[in-house]
Formats: sequence, structure tokens, C-alpha cells
Amino acid sequence: MSETTPPLRLHDTLTRRVETVEPAAFTDDGRPLLRFYSCGPTVYSYAHIGNFRTFLTADLVVRTAEALGWAVRYVSNVTDVGHLTEDDVADSEGEDKMAKALASKEGERFETVWDLARHYTAALEADWQALNLREPDLRPRATEHVREQIEAAQALVESGHAYETDDGVYFHVPSFPDYGKLSGNTDAETLEGTRDVVRDDDKRDPRDFALWKKDPGHLMQWFSPFTDGPAAGWGFPGWHLECSVMAQKYLGETIDLHGGGEDLRFPHHECEIAQAEALTGEPFSRYWIHTRFLQVEGEKMSKSKGNFLTVRDLTAPPPTGRADWGAPVDPLALRLVLISGHYARPFNLTQKALADAQKNVARYREADDAARDALEAGRGGADVLADDLDAAWAEALAAMADDLNTPVALAAAYRGANAVLAAHRAAPLSAASAASAAAFLDRVNALLGVVRSEYGEPAGGADAGADDDKLRKQVEDLLVERMVAREQKDWASADAVRDELDRLGVKVMDTPAGPEWRRA
Repeated sequence: MSETTPPLRLHDTLTRRVETVEPAAFTDDGRPLLRFYSCGPTVYSYAHIGNFRTFLTADLVVRTAEALGWAVRYVSNVTDVGHLTEDDVADSEGEDKMAKALASKEGERFETVWDLARHYTAALEADWQALNLREPDLRPRATEHVREQIEAAQALVESGHAYETDDGVYFHVPSFPDYGKLSGNTDAETLEGTRDVVRDDDKRDPRDFALWKKDPGHLMQWFSPFTDGPAAGWGFPGWHLECSVMAQKYLGETIDLHGGGEDLRFPHHECEIAQAEALTGEPFSRYWIHTRFLQVEGEKMSKSKGNFLTVRDLTAPPPTGRADWGAPVDPLALRLVLISGHYARPFNLTQKALADAQKNVARYREADDAARDALEAGRGGADVLADDLDAAWAEALAAMADDLNTPVALAAAYRGANAVLAAHRAAPLSAASAASAAAFLDRVNALLGVVRSEYGEPAGGADAGADDDKLRKQVEDLLVERMVAREQKDWASADAVRDELDRLGVKVMDTPAGPEWRRA
């Protein structure tokens, strides 16, 4: 790190103050290596914009670290089993969110819970790219790591940190004296009084939480060595165990940074710490970062209030998109507005803010086009932009390094884009000025992701109709293949067709009149 490169400082939930992040490992060429795990969604439905505000915080951590010259190993999981509906205490109860979704009206179109998980995972990845988020180095699924979770639960039992009952395997919280250090939730009586926790007469402490739930009737189940009681080994892993196991598998016993939404601080992350540190005797994560909640027009998001918004509610054209919110909104404008407030403070999304963000993204694009056109023209002349753009970039990078201060960083980036447009309108840009402008906008895009999509622009314009016809033909051919495969009970081929339809971003509804489809 050079003298002019600022350190990365983040608000550490564990110490409750802004800390300088110092990764423990380095690459072979001497760069700091940030090992970063950020909790992904439970794929029982479309992720909402509050989820994506949290995912964007993780994205900004990655982009800022890379802008500082660091290497990053970034893992963000998919939870596709074990996340129960009553999840605000350590040992949650209720239905598995995946099973509940399959039993819902929307879930009727899926033949199995595995189909539902695949569909919403594909939708997550499509929305992720629409908002120009960097892909994680790994996106592990909980259902693909059950063996490791069973082994971790066994090790915790053998070490005395967990025990088995007829109903499950529980982590014994009193065996880990540091429980509560992240959230401050340590009192057993307070926890028990908040609302019902899982009732198991053999639980030793109300704070104890399940590592494994015995349930041979669960839609997604695996055979385990936990065979006491009538369940005879069949069951599924606890939600908390999944993330700590996957984080340590791919990033090591001690990781540098762990992130997620503020609702995960307790119980999820608190339980992760207890499991991981009881297993290894080493710190689990050296720093923790949490994103605060999002409101919509001053109110908590709620389906009953009609203000519950997904990415496609805002970015897809009607009827999928919400006309009352001006859909389709430019996905980069949605990204910009969601990062415009500091992650460590609550954020209120308004229609006015979204409209303003659309104008700002249009300004970035105009500046970008002006720079590219001037580069092609290759005019002679002095560079009138370098000093102003260098100053704007330094301010933007320093702001992001200082606890992801996006309001200041975005203001500096926008000032630079306006300087480009002002120079462009005053006189044709020289090649030298255009080179400075293009380099500035490239760096801003790498840091903030608001100038242009790194996945390419969506199809449109004159070719849109041809693209629609091509898609229609593909889908209709695939639906015929699917029908034939199902009639012949060739489920492997039917599954392959379904996966291809998911890849195309198509939703299929089976009706008495035959299958109907639309873009997801």
C-alpha cells in the first residue's frame, strides 16, 4: 500500500467502533488478501430490495478493497433448507421457509421443493446481475454441504459443546462463555420470555439451539448418525450451522470479515460464532459488518401495505413491473439509490429519490458517451480535465475507504461527471481530456458500479422484436420437449428442460388449458 492509498476502515459490530481492517493473509505478490463471507438469501421467493441493500454493501466492500489494490476472496451462500419461519430467537421454530413456500399459492407451480429452490436461485442471480453486483468467487448452497454440517455437529457433541435428544442435536450455550459478545443477548430468562422457543423437554438451557433437527417427514431430509429416538437418523441441518461450516470450508478457520443484514446479528451470527469458535478454539471472524434496515416512503416494507418491492417489481415492464412506481426503472438507477444512504444507518426509499437517481445515471452515461466519442475523434489539444478528475477520484476513494461513505463518494463522482460534461459542452474534448475522462469513469464504475453494467446492456431498440420472436420460438420448442419427457416419465430430460427455461428467465404456469409462460 502506497503512502497515498488510504486504509480501509469499517464499523465493526463486534467492537462497536470503526476499525482499520487489516487482513491476516497476503497474496504471493504481496497484496493484502481479504477473506470475506456475506450471508446470502433463503431462496423461497424473490429477494426484495431490502435484501439487495445488504448485498450491495458486500459488493461495495469488494469493490473498495480492489480499488485499494487488495485481492478479495468473496463467498456468499444460498440457504435452501433449514431456515425456519420463527427465526428471531436462537432456536427457531415453525415451518421451514422452503416447505412453506411450496405449500403456498405461488408454490403450486413447482413439482418439488428442489424445483422451487432452483427457480428462485436463478432469479436471484438474474437480479444480482441486473443491479451490477460482482459475482462472488463462490456461491455455495446449504444442501450441497450437509455432510460437512453433520461432521461439525458430531465434533461439537464429542467435545461437550453439544448434545443429542430424541428431537435433535443442540449446541449447549453455557459451554461457550463468550456467547452474546456480538449482540449483547446473553440472558436466558430474557430470551425465554421474548416468545416461545422450541419446546423440547430434554433441552438443557432455553438458549440452546439446534444443530440438527430430527424429522423424517421433512420435505428435504438426510440420514445422519443421530439415531436416538423415533426419527431414526433422518432430518435436516440447523440454519445457523450452515453458514459457519461453509465459511470455514472455503475461507479457513478464521476469516477476515463477515457481513449481513442487521437482523442477522442475533441470533444467526451469534450462533455462528459459538459453533465455529467452539470447534476450533480460534476467532471465527476478525471483523463484522451489518447493514441497517430499509423503509419505503417512511414505512416498513409489508405486503399488506402494498410497499413490498422486489428488483423485478421496479425494473421489469408492466404487468410484471409496478406501474405505480414508474416501472421499468433503469436497474443502475435502482442500484444508485440503494447505495446512496450510508449502510450503517436506516435508509428510506422514495419515488422522488428513485426518479432523481434515474437522472443521475443518465448524466453518467452522457459523460461516458462524450468521452468515448472524443477518444475516437482523436482531437489534439491540452488535457483540461486531469486535475479536477484526479481530485474527484481521490475524494471518492477516500470516502469509500472511510467506512463506505457512499454519500460523499457519490457526490465526488457526480462532480467529476459534471466536469466532463461541462468541458464537452464548452468545446470539443481533446484526446488527452477524453482519455482522462474515460479513465475517471472507468474507475468510478469499478468502485461504485453506476456508470455502465459490467454484464452488458439488456437487449432493446430495433432488435427487441426479433429477440422476442427468437425467445418465443425457443420456449415453445422447449415446452414441447418437456411435455413429451413428462408423458414418457423421463424425469431427467424434463429437469434439463426446466433448467434451460430458468436460464432463459422464463416462468411456466401449468393450467388446465396447457402450459402458459412469461418472462420471470
